[in-house]
Amino acid sequence: MSKFNVTRRGAIKTTAAAGAGLALPTIFTSSAYAITNNPTGGSVTLGFNVPQTGPYADEGADELRAYELAVEHLNGGGDGGMLNTFSSKVLDGTGIMGKKVEYVTGDTQTKSDAARASAKSMIEKDGAIMITGGSSSGVAIAVQGLCQEAGVIFMAGLTHSNDTTGKDRKANGFRHFFNGYMSGAALAPVLKNLYGDDRKAYHLTADYTWGWTQQESIAAATEALGWETVNNVLTPLASTDFSSYIAPVLNSGADVLVLNHYGGNMVNSLTNAVQFGLREKQVNGKNFEIVVPLFSRLMARGAGENIKGIVGSTNWHWSLQDDGSKAFVKSFGEKYGFPPSQAAHTCYVQTLLYADAVTRAGSFAPCDVAAALEGFEFDGMGNGKTLYRAEDHQCFKDVLVVKGKENPQSEFDLLEVVEVTPAAQVTYPPNHPMFGGDEASLGQCNNGA
Repeated sequence: MSKFNVTRRGAIKTTAAAGAGLALPTIFTSSAYAITNNPTGGSVTLGFNVPQTGPYADEGADELRAYELAVEHLNGGGDGGMLNTFSSKVLDGTGIMGKKVEYVTGDTQTKSDAARASAKSMIEKDGAIMITGGSSSGVAIAVQGLCQEAGVIFMAGLTHSNDTTGKDRKANGFRHFFNGYMSGAALAPVLKNLYGDDRKAYHLTADYTWGWTQQESIAAATEALGWETVNNVLTPLASTDFSSYIAPVLNSGADVLVLNHYGGNMVNSLTNAVQFGLREKQVNGKNFEIVVPLFSRLMARGAGENIKGIVGSTNWHWSLQDDGSKAFVKSFGEKYGFPPSQAAHTCYVQTLLYADAVTRAGSFAPCDVAAALEGFEFDGMGNGKTLYRAEDHQCFKDVLVVKGKENPQSEFDLLEVVEVTPAAQVTYPPNHPMFGGDEASLGQCNNGA
């Protein structure tokens, strides 16, 4: 295994209060543009803003591993990973346009204010020209707005709310990860085949933008099958014990519990549901079922035996056998000793896509980079052929329906891919009502001048 070849510029940990009173970002003038933090020396700084604490910290840790691996590959270290399988061939291991890639980090704490303060510090104090990361849609939307104002590109990490590239879309923001609508569209046919079209569903929903739009999406998709939504109860993101929310399900008449929870929230709510005996119950003459619309290997590991047989969707899985996925799994596994999560995958890919867009544009100016990403079609990065749609900056690619394995062969072999849903089945018009309708707009790109 090659020596880790990356320069890391000191980690940053901030709180919401730390963002107050910071100076305006430095503006450098190039021959063509005045842009925020234009790199004029031999290096370029990227800002990796991830949850190092809070309910999504496991995802944040894996995101940071992936970012470090991406920087290593961009700087010519390691085996190159997906640089070797990416359909675009402009990245050559010499950094970005010959500039060595450096980075700073921040802790979003899975809190929007803290995430904005952290990103602001990276832009204003450290000269970051691109911000990426996060495992919460509330964080993503907040930081995306900040980056739009500051005139830097935001390459979203793990964000699944429809709003990120819906009503809150921004010209400087881009999302590789899929969304709630796509989960619903992919899951509905599988749920019908498994559980039938006459079901009564009770929803527990994380009380923020992701939970709201995830619940709306899966409810609409299942109601179109004939399912009835019995109730939808909002739960605070900070919750750790969901017993008081699970108990009412027992007398609700529902025969399906939908957990619109992620990370540690899902691990805890699923554990509580199993403790209440829901998986052994029969209601309305049917076996009671639990559905988790979005989950990952990291969540499956946390849930342990309780995840077996539970159906959900995921953006990517390390067992995929396309060349890009195999290359990434090999690189990540050799470096860290275990396979990457979907959070790691999307963050690694976003970093390479940014570097590629800069190189193809021949410019770090955000509006040039945005133009290079808009309508960009690529392959070799997992999930098959992918389009970065120009109208909303959302990637469209295949979506995986998975379930917890009944007989895992290792601590990492926890999910089984039930179906690979083609991109066409999860594609929707840019002005779909769930995404802001005709009122949604990217607005104007901001170079920062």
